[in-house]
Amino acid sequence: MADVRKLVVEVVDARNLLPKDGHGASSPYVVLDFHGQRRKTRAMIRDLNPVWNETLEFNVVKASEVFGDMLELDVFHDRILGPTTRNNFLGRVKLSSRQFVKKGEEALIYYPLEKKNWFSWIQGEIGLRIYFVDEIATPPPPAAPTPPPEEVKPDQTSATPDDKSPPAETDAVAAPPPSEAETTESPPAPPSEPPPAPPTESAVPPSPENPIPQAENRASPEDINSGDPPPQPTPPVDQHPDQAMASVEPGFVPQVRVNNINAPQPITRASSVGSFISDRSDTPSLERSSFDLVEKMHYLFVRVVKARSLPTTGRPVVKITASGCHVISKPARKTNFYDWDQTFAFNRDAPDSSTILEISVWDPLNATSSNDMAGHDFLGGLCFDVGEIPLRDPPDSSLAPQWYRLEGGGAHRGDLMLATWIGTQADESFPDAWKTDTAGNPSSRSKVYQSPKLWYLRSSVIEAQNIETIIPLKESSFQIKVQLGFQVQKTRSMISSNGTLTWNEDLIFIAAEPFTENNLTFLLIESRQSKQHVIVGAASVPLASIERRVDDRNVASRWFTLEDPTAEKRVYKGRVHLRLCFDGGYHVMDEGAHFCSDYRPTARQLWKPPIGTLELGIIGCKNLLPMKSINGKGSTDAYAVAKYGNKWIRTRTITDSLDPKWNEQYTWRVYDPSTVLTLGVFDGWEVFGSNGFEEPARTDSRVGKVRIRVSTLAIGKVYRSIFPLFLLSPFGLKKMGEIELAVRFARLAPTLDFLHVYSQPLLPMMHHLKPIGMVQQDVLRTSAVKIVSAHLLRSEPPLRHEVVTYMLDADSHMFSMRKVRANWLRIINVIAGVIDVFRWIDDTRSWKNSTGTLLVHALFVMLVWFPDLIVPTLAFYVFVIGAWNYRFHSKASLPHFDTKISLTESIDRDELDEEFDAMPCMRPEEMVRVRYDKLRMLGARVQTVLGDLATQGERVQALVTWRDPRATGIFVGLCFIVAFILYLVPSKMVAMAFGFYYLRHPIFRDRMPSPALNFFRRLPSLVDRML
Repeated sequence: MADVRKLVVEVVDARNLLPKDGHGASSPYVVLDFHGQRRKTRAMIRDLNPVWNETLEFNVVKASEVFGDMLELDVFHDRILGPTTRNNFLGRVKLSSRQFVKKGEEALIYYPLEKKNWFSWIQGEIGLRIYFVDEIATPPPPAAPTPPPEEVKPDQTSATPDDKSPPAETDAVAAPPPSEAETTESPPAPPSEPPPAPPTESAVPPSPENPIPQAENRASPEDINSGDPPPQPTPPVDQHPDQAMASVEPGFVPQVRVNNINAPQPITRASSVGSFISDRSDTPSLERSSFDLVEKMHYLFVRVVKARSLPTTGRPVVKITASGCHVISKPARKTNFYDWDQTFAFNRDAPDSSTILEISVWDPLNATSSNDMAGHDFLGGLCFDVGEIPLRDPPDSSLAPQWYRLEGGGAHRGDLMLATWIGTQADESFPDAWKTDTAGNPSSRSKVYQSPKLWYLRSSVIEAQNIETIIPLKESSFQIKVQLGFQVQKTRSMISSNGTLTWNEDLIFIAAEPFTENNLTFLLIESRQSKQHVIVGAASVPLASIERRVDDRNVASRWFTLEDPTAEKRVYKGRVHLRLCFDGGYHVMDEGAHFCSDYRPTARQLWKPPIGTLELGIIGCKNLLPMKSINGKGSTDAYAVAKYGNKWIRTRTITDSLDPKWNEQYTWRVYDPSTVLTLGVFDGWEVFGSNGFEEPARTDSRVGKVRIRVSTLAIGKVYRSIFPLFLLSPFGLKKMGEIELAVRFARLAPTLDFLHVYSQPLLPMMHHLKPIGMVQQDVLRTSAVKIVSAHLLRSEPPLRHEVVTYMLDADSHMFSMRKVRANWLRIINVIAGVIDVFRWIDDTRSWKNSTGTLLVHALFVMLVWFPDLIVPTLAFYVFVIGAWNYRFHSKASLPHFDTKISLTESIDRDELDEEFDAMPCMRPEEMVRVRYDKLRMLGARVQTVLGDLATQGERVQALVTWRDPRATGIFVGLCFIVAFILYLVPSKMVAMAFGFYYLRHPIFRDRMPSPALNFFRRLPSLVDRML
């Protein structure tokens, strides 16, 4: 049965509509249009805040056409109920279907009503719930082979009453749209894989254990039924297997042309063509990309599909020899054939690449191990000339596998179906293929991961009533303990005399969707005077029953019964008043705020269209240092991990190479230019674990990290740069090697929309309406990192905990004396420009450059007499500075980690040890005492600076507070005289006189401080009153 997708729109209510009937009211109704379908609600009589609560459904015709359609909603005043001569239009809302979600993720959202044109007067908002729902459509019953005459009725073969389209059209409707991850990140399917045609009534689906392609059944049914292949020349029985594989027998070889590609020809025999099928892999490929940012790496692909008519009852294996590498496949799966369906990729860029490809089939019945070929029975083999193997480049279709007659051994009439071609890393078979540079380790494959969808779960604990305890209530205090998985929070302790407790506290948790923790648990804990904690009652709330919201509207609160968790039967212990909701209007932070890769809210309904795409080509590393020693030899098994938004990518692991080459390319959608792409390089240990080495479980070592800010990239330009990989450890800074990357940012949005993003708030609206404190955000971020790490650890191959924490900078908030000094120098660097301005003013008034000082006098006179030129002059001056600095900006390379700014070149070893020390400190007491004394010295300096700032501020206050009566009298009298003079003398004359006095020549100036400065320094402060 097929699923029919429908769009459901729940029109809930509207607020503050505009009156239209001339009597201060309106009779509104709503008209909705979606994909040529129109629906209408009933009219509400004389109501400016109508409540409809109507559900309207629309048919979704095709999955490919849903994304891009607009839902148009118009609100009108019903002129029949309230006659008016004015326009009855009350507002409209236009929504893109990309904002719609599946059923279960919907939320009530209030959309502001928009104008139809510039002269419309519109106000108010409308509340909607919009979501997709999949309904099972009943297909027509299949026709029986020999139906009785009385059962053949035209009505039974017709479609269902609700279905107004023919069956073929229903199948098109039934195709569900791609999932959220595929819709937002994955590229479209390659053209070589067209969608399958809808099945007919008489088609019999193949069994899942032995999927036989329909084309194969049509091509050679006699081969499948009887197993007799076409006649072929058979080699002599007494010939040695190796000689049989190496011999070349002339013969006619028919050419099979599939997608304009000739199939390879074995060089040892005349091939037999039984049938051909189109290759369609069941495993979805990775990000399909043009791979134009990286270098092409050529591989020899061999896809071994299956074999037939082999003289064995066991599970044979296939041995492939190419480029000096010997590979043994997994044992065959015995069905009607001997199935492998395994792909191998041999590097053709290696200097020892051979020109002969040998493929042989062996029976491992007598062998003690599948890797021990000595005990295998040779069943037959093939040889190919690599120079005759065709070259395939996407978007060419997949090469169809072909039946080949095995030669030598005991398989006189055995056939092997395989396909071989030369391709690149852009081939869709490459990600899941066995590769020579990864040593065949399954955990070394390239993979794309998705972070879980994180929600803020707001739990408002309001009050509790009817609390029953054994001891008197006045002798105990109560608090609510809330637990969600590993997250535990508590309210403050309260004392009650009548069994009613009031808290009104908000506790925020993080929940990952799909929800692995099913319930939110509330425990009422009683703290007695004997320091004993007793659980009075417990309540459990399923997460699926909690409402979702995307704004700051109030969610209805509910009462929950507290029960005794230790009793076998349900025992009433009181009730608790709670307000629970999932806040989808926030962005859940799992990265640092200053180098975050995504600022979108959790609720997809609030997402805006992407503004561009970011393409990253990971070319390779150079001069890596050995990270481990294997049998006395330094080795590095490097792989790279990149994160942007909720999408993670991992390259394949290149084994035992200090100059690994990946040449992999990935694409992300960009929603905000002020985001950062993070890439890290690691050394893995999974290769040794898969090969059976007796090595203990070890963590993957860090090699280095690179950050690229999207806003620093020019549009459409390819940046190919080499970034140094630095690693800061307790032993100091070390350069681990270099990595070569290629980056390109392409803009999708119009120019004005792209520039408009810079005027929008960085974080979603809820962060400004109901902000979360910095301390609470740090705690929630720590929980988010744990949840993301646990989710990615369950993937295959897993992203380990140390990799995720390093990529998310989970330890960046730890105290570091190095970072304190580095941040202080950053502040000095920022105010250096202001210091330079004051230094220039001092040089000007000192007449060090007489010409420059005279020009400043002239400019000063012009600005004083024409004050309207001050602001334009300052703006033009900033423009000149920016245009001058444009000459010095970097155009070719991208910025990377700066060791000079980070103060890592000359750092004290003890400070590094302190920076990497865990919490709580595990160092000896003497070392901790030394560090504490150093921290006290730093605190004393900060204390002195803060005291000086406070003193200057108190002196300003002392000017008018009469702490020093004579000083305040002098200041007040001078203010009266200045006011009197400025009332009489024009301000331009006063400004001119003051300017010339300030810029007077040094021969008219005294070296001693000015009287005004002396007067200010004599003012009293409160420092003399401190103990």
